[in-house]
Order: sequence, then C-alpha cells, then structure tokens
Amino acid sequence: MATATMCRGPLSVLLCWGLLGTLSGQQQEAISPDTAISERNNNCPEKADCPVNVYFVLDTSESVAMQSPTDSLLYHMQQFVPQFISQLQNEFYLDQVALSWRYGGLHFSDQVEVFSPPGSDRASFTKSLQGIRSFRRGTFTDCALANMTQEVRQHGGRGVVHFAVVITDGHVTGSPCGGIKLQAERAREEGIRLFAVAPNRNLNEQGLRDIASTPYELYRSNYATMRPDSPEIDQDTINRIIRVMKHEAYGECYKVSCLEIPGPAGPKGYRGQKGAKGNMGEPGEPGQKGRQGDPGIEGPIGFPGPKGAPGFKGEKGEFGADGRKGAPGLAGKNGTDGQKGKLGRIGPPGCKGDTGNRGPDGYPGEAGSPGERGDQGAKGDSGRPGRRGPPGDPGDKGSKGYRGSSGAPGSPGVKGAKGGPGPRGPKGEPGRRGDPGTKGGPGSDGPKGEKGDPGPEGPRGLAGEVGNKGAKGDRGLPGPRGPQGTLGEPGKQGSRGDPGDAGPRGDSGQPGPKGDPGRPGFSYPGPRGIPGEKGEPGPQGPEGGRGDFGLKGAPGRKGEKGEPADPGPPGEPGPRGPQGSPGPEGEPGPPGDPGLTECDVMTYVRETCGCCDCEKRCGALDVVFVIDSSESIGYTNFTLEKNFVINVVNRLGAIAKDPKSETGTRVGVVQYSHEGTFEAIQLDDERIDSLSAFKEAVKNLEWIAGGTWTPSALKFAYNQLIKESRRQKTRVFAVVITDGRHDPRDDDLHLRALCDRDVTVTAIGIGDMFHERHESENLFSIACDKPQQVRNMTLFSDLVAEKFIDDMEDVLCPDPQIVCPELPCQTELSVAQCAQRPVDVVFLLDGSERLGERNFHKALRFVEEVVLRLPLAQGDDDPLRARLALLQFGGPREQLVVFPLSSDPAAIREALGNATYLNSFSHVGTGVVGAINDVVRGARGARRLAELNFVFLTDGVTGNHSLEEALHSMRKQNVVPTVVAVGSDVDMDVLTKISLGDRAAIFREKDFDSLAQPGFFDRFIRWIC
Repeated sequence: MATATMCRGPLSVLLCWGLLGTLSGQQQEAISPDTAISERNNNCPEKADCPVNVYFVLDTSESVAMQSPTDSLLYHMQQFVPQFISQLQNEFYLDQVALSWRYGGLHFSDQVEVFSPPGSDRASFTKSLQGIRSFRRGTFTDCALANMTQEVRQHGGRGVVHFAVVITDGHVTGSPCGGIKLQAERAREEGIRLFAVAPNRNLNEQGLRDIASTPYELYRSNYATMRPDSPEIDQDTINRIIRVMKHEAYGECYKVSCLEIPGPAGPKGYRGQKGAKGNMGEPGEPGQKGRQGDPGIEGPIGFPGPKGAPGFKGEKGEFGADGRKGAPGLAGKNGTDGQKGKLGRIGPPGCKGDTGNRGPDGYPGEAGSPGERGDQGAKGDSGRPGRRGPPGDPGDKGSKGYRGSSGAPGSPGVKGAKGGPGPRGPKGEPGRRGDPGTKGGPGSDGPKGEKGDPGPEGPRGLAGEVGNKGAKGDRGLPGPRGPQGTLGEPGKQGSRGDPGDAGPRGDSGQPGPKGDPGRPGFSYPGPRGIPGEKGEPGPQGPEGGRGDFGLKGAPGRKGEKGEPADPGPPGEPGPRGPQGSPGPEGEPGPPGDPGLTECDVMTYVRETCGCCDCEKRCGALDVVFVIDSSESIGYTNFTLEKNFVINVVNRLGAIAKDPKSETGTRVGVVQYSHEGTFEAIQLDDERIDSLSAFKEAVKNLEWIAGGTWTPSALKFAYNQLIKESRRQKTRVFAVVITDGRHDPRDDDLHLRALCDRDVTVTAIGIGDMFHERHESENLFSIACDKPQQVRNMTLFSDLVAEKFIDDMEDVLCPDPQIVCPELPCQTELSVAQCAQRPVDVVFLLDGSERLGERNFHKALRFVEEVVLRLPLAQGDDDPLRARLALLQFGGPREQLVVFPLSSDPAAIREALGNATYLNSFSHVGTGVVGAINDVVRGARGARRLAELNFVFLTDGVTGNHSLEEALHSMRKQNVVPTVVAVGSDVDMDVLTKISLGDRAAIFREKDFDSLAQPGFFDRFIRWIC
C-alpha cells in the first residue's frame, strides 16, 4: 500500500522500480524495501513551492509612441499586458510544483520610470500600468535593463524565479549605460530570463536578439504584441511565452534529491558520439590595446585642394628710382651655334600694376674694370615631386653608368599642398669662367641648314641686383579750401575708393558708416629667403635619373669587337677649331614657331591665378535652415539633412566676412528635438566668416535623437536668430525640414511663428525612418498657407539630388550677380596641362541592352570629340601628351577592345567606325579586369610615368561579378577614375564604388545629347587634364 501511495505518476514508478531492484540485489543491506519506501514518504514533501516574478519593461520612446495615431501602441501595450497576466494563475504544475505569480514593471525612453516594484500583486500592478504616460524622446534601452536588474536585485527574495518581458522595437539612439549586450548579460547573471517582444512590425531584429536570452527559439521566436494582419492582440505570443515560463520555472523548482540513495557503480558505457557544434559564444572582452603599427608607405599625391580665399588688397607701394646704368662687360668669344631651344614655360602670371612716373635719368657711369670671380650661386628652386609609383620587383644590380646630361625641366604641374622642409641638397661643383676672347670678324653666311631638333632648355639665370630705392618725391602744395557746406543726410554705404592727394585738414564731421571690405589684393613673389638650417636626413628617395657626363677618361686598351648596340649619347663638343674663311651669304631661314598671343597668356592665367576667378553674389541675404533632429528621423537621415544644408550654401557664393555688415550672405541653422534641446548656428556668429567655417560648424552638429517639438523650434528660430540680428533691406528665407508630425503636447499655434514676419518660408516634408508619410496639414501651416512653398518627398536621399539643389538655389538666389575680373580676352578652355604631362585615358563603355544602339553611337561620337580636343602624343615613347583607348564590356566573358592605347587620330576614327554594339549584359567588374589585362598590360600598354585615367560610361546598373577584385586592381594600378552617368535611373552605390569614393569624379547628365554641350564637355576636359 505504501508503494502504491509513493509511486503515483510514471516518473515515480520508474524511480521506485529502480530503487527496489537495486536494494533487492544488495545482500549486505539490513533494511527491507518496505521500510526504505516508508522512510522516503516521510521525508519528501508532496508539493514544492515555486514563486515566480514577471517584470515588464515597456518602451515609450518617440519611435514607439509617435506611431500614427499618437500613443496608439502605448494603449495597445496597456491592453496586452493585463491580458497576459490574467492567464498566469496560481496552480499545481504537473501536480508537483506550486506556481505563484508576482509582477513589476517600468517604462523608458531616454529616462526611466518604475511604475510598479517587483512582488506587486495583480490588482495594484494593473492599476499602476494604466496610469503611465509616454515620454516620446530618445531610446536608451541599456539603461532600462540596468534599472530592471537593480530593481529585481533589491526586491527579489531567495528561491524566486525571475522573468522579464521587454516590449520594444529594437531601435536605440544611444548607449550611455554600456550597451544592450552588456546589460542583458548582467541581467542573465542575476538569474533573470529575458523575453523580447515587438510592439509592431517596424522593428530592428538584431536589437531584439541582443536583448533576448538564449536559445532565441524560446526567448525571441518572433514574439509580437499584435497579430501581423490585424491590430488585435497576438494570443499565440502570450500562450507560447507562458508555456516557456512554466516549463522553466518547473525545472528550477522541482527537486528530487530526497529520493536519491547511493547505488552500485554501473558498467562502463560505450563511448558516446561526437557532440553537435555548439552555438556561437558571446563576444569576449575587448583585448588590450595593441602596439602602435609601423608607419605605412607614402600615399600618392592628392588632388589639388580647394582654392583659398583671396587676400585683402595691399597698400600701394612707393615708386622706386631707376637703377644706375651698369658698366659694359668685355666682349667674349663667339660661341658655337646651339640647337634651337624648346618653347620655354610661361612664367608665373602677374597682375597688372599701376603705371609709375618716370624717374630722372641717372648720370652715366664710368666703365668698370672686370669683376672678380663671383661666389657660388644660390641653389635653384626645387622641382615639383613626381607621383610615387608602385614599387617594382628588385632587379639585378647594374654596372655603374655614365653621368648623363641634365634633363629638361618638367612642365608645370598642378599646384600641390605645401610640403614640409626637405633635406638640404649636396653642394654643387663650381663652374669655370671662360677667358675673354677677341671679337672675331663677321663670317660669310653658310648654306641654308636643315631645321634642327629642339635643344635642351637652358639653365635658369642668376637673379639681377635689386636697384636702390628712389628718393621720395616732394610733397604737393595744398589745394584751396572750399566753402563750408551744409551737413547732408548720411549717404548709402559706398565702396572704398583709391586714396587721393592729401588736402587741408577740414572740420570734424559726424562719423560715417563703415565701408565694405576692399577688393582682394594681388600677391607678388617676395625675395628669396635665406637658406634654412640643415634638416634631418630624409627617407631614401626613388632611383635618380641619369647623371651628367663625367670627365673624359684616359684611353683604355682596345677591346674585342662587341655586338651591335643602341647609339650612345652625343659626345661633348670638341675644342674650338681655327677661324674659317667667310662663306657666301645664305638664303633666309624657315619661319619660326609662333609665339604665345595675349589670349593664350590670359587663358593660362585664368587656370592658375586664383585672383581671376568669377564670384557669385546674391546680395543682402539671410537664410535660416530649421532641421529635425528627433529620433523618428534616424541618424542616417539626419546626416543627409546636414549634407543638404552644405550643398545648398555652396551654391550661394561667398559668405559675408563680417556678419554685422549690411551686405553679403549670412546663414544660420537650428536643429531641434524635444523642449530644451534646441541648438543653433547664429546668423551673426563672428566665427562664421567663411564658407569653410560654416561647413565645419554644420558637420559638428550631433543627432539629438529625442522628441519632435516643431512648433517651439519655429518660434525659437524667429526669436533667437531672425529677430535678434535682422538687417535693414535684407531678404530673409527659412527652410524647414520635417516629417510634418510633432508631439501633441507642443502648441500648434507656433507652427505659424514665421508667418506675417516678412520671411519667405519653404517647408520640406519627408517620410520618416518608419516610412510614415508626412502630415500635409502641418506643412501648409508652416509655409503660411502657400502651397507653392511646400516640397513633398518620399526619401531623405532626395534632399541631396542635383535637381532639387538646383531648385533651392533658384528659390534662395533667383537673380545672382556674377562678378568677374577684367580680362583682355575670353578664349576656350585650354588643355595645356595635358600637353605638358603624360596622360593615358581608357574609356570603358557599357555595352548592355539598357544603353541602346542609338545611344551607343552617340557615346562613340563623344569619344571621337575627346580625341580631337586633347593634344595627342607623337608616339608610344613620347613622355608628354595623351593617348586613348576604348573597351566595351558586356557579360562576364564579353570584353571587346575597340582600339588599344593609341595617339593616331586616323586609326582611332577607323576603329570607332567599325565598332559594333554588344547588346548584352553589364558586368563592370570583369570590364575593369579586362581593361587592366588587355589594355594597361597589353602590347601597347600604359607608359610607366603616365597618369592612368579610367573613364566609365555607365549608369551603374550592373552585376557584382568580380567587382571587389576590380576595385582592388584599380587601387593597385593607381587608376584615376572618372564616371559619366547618363539618365535618372542610376545605381549611385556602384557609381560611388567605381569612382573609388570620390563623388566629385561622378558626372551626371540627363541624356547622351548633353555630352556634346560645351558646358559639360569643357568641364570634362578640364577634369581629365
């Protein structure tokens, strides 16, 4: 009977059978089975108590509470939780443990409020739950978990099983408490099991998984408060979570240690099978900081930086007197006729100065005696360092070569960034001075000679002596004093005039208004500075060019006859021979090369002299941007808002240097979230005196990620920015960016804070990070009920579209004034840079079916126009000028080289005429690999020192086959990319990748006909050169 009482249930029967069998087999035991069972019945309780505490963590941040309609998700959670706990009844689970339930809870945003402590009964918990109100600000989930853990630790008793149900969408705006993973792990260490439940379908799954305990199949499992196809409560989620809670509580509370007695050791079991691979472990603690890495190799020279701001105009200097006439030197011997030199490089452009008065003629000086031998000249200017090439394989050590002749100086390159002090060069060998010779008689003209090859450019001459400063002129007589005039009204602010002659001191008048800043001054090169101190030894430089010829050595022994070799360098000129007899008069020589015209010089000046650029002026203009920095915007969209502000201001010309000036453009920014978090860049901020300073201030704005108080932000913008610093006769614009929704606790009347204030308001409404459409009614109120001032968008990326930036430029600056310097002529864009350095250009044409055969032929005509415009190399070994190639790419194995790198216009035109359209797929990655293998490394490959340009004619809609490999190869080959994207349907992600991240290298045009327009074509040629 005792056995029947004990062995109720299948598990008890199995235990009793095992125990009875074991005891019956042990002969040494003195206690009978019936006695043992009786004693166990007296020691084991019939039921085990199992108190369970369930803690609810509710997200009431803006991303949840502001879902339309406002607080609808909070109301739904207030219905979900009571229905959940109504099904948690005290019971005997599996007739073995007595489950009893208690509750607690908090809600959070960027702050935490505990509305019910752990251990509360159902009635008090439900009453407290219905009284909470949403915060509608940022989301700090890690702080909420930390507070939950602390609450459970303080109020939880021993032997209590703890569960937490966290209802959130997984989005966070900050981690001030160490992050979700850290706080969730600390909760698990305290024995708290975490369930992650989503309030709706706009969720971040990874954030929810970071909260949930493992395994995710039990504690996450797509739990949600509402059903996916209706707003009703998801009863299936409640049932599954309660089932897991009861099972886990049973496993924690049910103990059978009272039934355990020691038994004999069993036989050794067979070796078990290899266990399955475990789940991925939690990330380990961050390792110690590693040692500082070795410095990387020197990168390539960067592109030219932006043009600096022009300097202020300098004061007019005094006129110097003419220097004394120098003594004539002795006549030298007639030198040998040199070869015709190359056209010298144009000197640095100077700006036209004022005409000075002619000074008095100096007294003729006596002829001086020949001077002594001069000191060694100053070291010449160092040339522009070349672009660092890729490291080559180490070659065998060659024999010592002859000292080569000095090469001609390179063509002027693009002005680079200011370099650091270089190592001091070695001391040059002093030259010898020739003996003065007697003047020879004129010889007769020889026969007409053939036109010689251009000779090397001569060395730079020594600087002339600086003339003495002339005496200051006599002061002019004072003019007659005029009659006293009546005091006039204060005049308008005029531009600063040139200083006039000093007149008599007049009566003190009233102070006039402050004048505008003067025109930018011209910069002149100063005198050469004194040599600096010897610098530290620099890193080992690249292998140098061939040196000058050394002195002629003694004749060696006659060697064996060698194999034919390349012609050697020309030898030194021999000693001067005896004077020949005069020859007959020769015929006139051929006409020389034409010199540079004034227009050629000014074209060069426009490309190199910053003082000659045109300037855009929008007049007296104040622009205030009001941008949304709430949580519903999202960090990525907030960054797009800042980029939009910078791109628009770039189109408005220069910013006023003096914010308190009555003229010029001033820009301010207000970023807003909930009340008390507004931040502003003031219109009259003295630190914002340039476009670069404004850009830096905008980039430093950080996402607030709180609530949305748009009406209060508009009131703040008017009171703190516009009203406080408004200028007379100044147009004021406000550009407001928002999703149109705001916190209901804010005052709607402030939506019209900028109306009736002589402010032109443009309201830009965009859907938020949850793809909710903007509220048009609020936008019309912001724009003062002017529908034409409202712009509707779907995505924040539309803000930075070129077309929309153009639209905003027309709104803010409809009638700009273009001020250009006075130039004697206007000519087309020069391509001098391509003529003075080597450039290899490879066109990669997309031959996919998206292009179309008609556009294919237009693209070929564009390539032909580029061939006609660029100065082409004289051959494959020409170290200057341009060569071009064209490759058409299609599928992964379709790369067609239309013509390799060539400088022959006839051959290129013939190849373009025979080109056929692939009409295939598009794989730009394999196209790049084919261009490098078949063109750059082909038989007529790229020149060693040439700049390698890849010009992509594609819309970026392409396959990803070998794309990463192609990008790696482009960087390895030091390719300079240029992308020409035609049409509106383009893939900017791919275009940005093949431009190697340089968005300035992406040219967008609406159709292929636009490629032939002068505006685009000139910009493209200038970019290539």
